[in-house]
Amino acid sequence: MTEKGYGVGRIDDLESFPIPQQQGLTWRPVRRHFDIRSFGVNAYSADEAGQRVVEEHREQDGHDELYIVLAGRATFTLEGDEHDAPAGTLIHCPPGTLREAFAAEPGTTVLGIGAKPGEAYQPSGWEWVFAGVSRLDQGDEEGARRELKAGIETYPDAWQGYFNLACVEARLGNTEEALTQLERAAELEGETVAKWAQDDEDFDSIRDEPRFLAVTGQAQPAGSGS
Repeated sequence: MTEKGYGVGRIDDLESFPIPQQQGLTWRPVRRHFDIRSFGVNAYSADEAGQRVVEEHREQDGHDELYIVLAGRATFTLEGDEHDAPAGTLIHCPPGTLREAFAAEPGTTVLGIGAKPGEAYQPSGWEWVFAGVSRLDQGDEEGARRELKAGIETYPDAWQGYFNLACVEARLGNTEEALTQLERAAELEGETVAKWAQDDEDFDSIRDEPRFLAVTGQAQPAGSGS
């Protein structure tokens, strides 16, 4: 940010957060970089064709989104329909639209802009989750915790921050802390947390713990206790 308050930057100069769980998706946090607080805006890039540039999802909470292909070429799938999207293509996804996109050429970058009509913008909790998980994958344990705890501080009543912090602690072998965070997530959204935890490989190190089994509603293995 300059002394006059405006910002100038290049996408390639932003922090890069690879998300291996999302088929090569790399997030570049435009909103965080400029501290934009009136709308969401982020870039997603792919070094190679076939890598993901938009994860498959629907915006269930009413967010309206516009995607702009800045460089390269992408293939968007919208409600099952495939669309070729070379650089300069605009893709509008009203709330609830099922969407995903993959790079069709190396060096593809897609910019996503969104907000919820009629409401003051609030940064989404997924930003801290993406940053935290990516930092852990890059070997930055304290950075991962810092990101996820910042997300929890911002949204203390949302289960996702606690759940993902539990994932991080379980991956690092910190059983007690992982279970504590998972139980906090379950207090907020028990049924969803139970379902997600059962299928998440991050919890393999604590899967047989009685407290984990209690959260997921599974029976304790025979002979494992009185």
